[in-house]
Amino acid sequence: MIVVMKSGTPDVEISRVSEELSTWGLSPEKIVGKHKVVIGLVGETAHLNIEQIQEISPWIELVLRVEQPFKRASREFRHGDPSEVVVQTPDGPVTFGEHEPLVVVAGPCSVENEKMIVETAKRVKAAGAKFLRGGAYKPRTSPYSFQGHGESALGLLAKAREASGLGIITEVMDTADLEVVGEVADVLQVGARNMHNFSLLKKVGAQDKPVLLKRGMSATIEEWLMAAEYILAAGNQNVILCERGIRTFDRQYARNTLDLSAVPVLRRLTHLPIMIDPSHGTGRSEYVPAMAKAAIAAGTDSLMIEVHPNPGKALSDGPQSLTPEGFDRLMQELAVIGKAVERWPEPQPAAVLV
Repeated sequence: MIVVMKSGTPDVEISRVSEELSTWGLSPEKIVGKHKVVIGLVGETAHLNIEQIQEISPWIELVLRVEQPFKRASREFRHGDPSEVVVQTPDGPVTFGEHEPLVVVAGPCSVENEKMIVETAKRVKAAGAKFLRGGAYKPRTSPYSFQGHGESALGLLAKAREASGLGIITEVMDTADLEVVGEVADVLQVGARNMHNFSLLKKVGAQDKPVLLKRGMSATIEEWLMAAEYILAAGNQNVILCERGIRTFDRQYARNTLDLSAVPVLRRLTHLPIMIDPSHGTGRSEYVPAMAKAAIAAGTDSLMIEVHPNPGKALSDGPQSLTPEGFDRLMQELAVIGKAVERWPEPQPAAVLV
């Protein structure tokens, strides 16, 4: 249930209404929109009378029930306003959101060595990426596949961050690793295999770093949003949803089926920012450019693209990785579509030496 306050409602009145509603056994959450303030009511609201709530204050404009099972993730919960996730990076704040410039995340599947990750970071930064992705801990189907270098790789990501100025997005697989990963990551990634790891979702929800939640390989949209609800309910409102392809009946020509229809569906259902990962979504580097362009046209807020200096020798996911040269070309192509839909970031002015 949400309570929409009239434009110009004094802060003291918003606080008074929230305090009174809390005495009803509810948990009021203040949501500041561009024009109005909404109070989200979490708790047992089925028995509440809308007219009774409206009588609390003449400043209440509207009281509405949230029909979706994912309450906090629902677009209704914010009265239709999209949310923004602002991430502090060495180069300054970067904002993920529906009305913000497209954010590109790029880098290898796994951190392999210092030279490789630092050089890749510098290359993707020069092409226009804002974040470096790279796995220190890797969940793999086979126990014999490369699992990542673990904590030592986190130190290499920190060096790449310092050398490039990029923000860092890396996966946390286990609650035991949350603290050490959080010391390096600017955004914590919950991978597809952990989307239903509810203990991990609660833990990342209880800390304040933004969370990138990937869709499970066989998850429905509702299951995905309910996973996001775990994070939001634990107190962390900075969640980005990442579509990375789902498992369907045809896996002969592509690793997964990239569900681009998820973009308009999510836009209707949730206020959370949306990211598309065409690398995992197809599993083939030759398909990545087409799907990345289509994702921008569909309205994504962000892209995650795998880049490796030598995909043929990559320790993981080489077939879906672009070379730095391929990424340079792709960014030029993406700019054409990005500018057409008014989502491409303006180039930063060069520093003036004095």
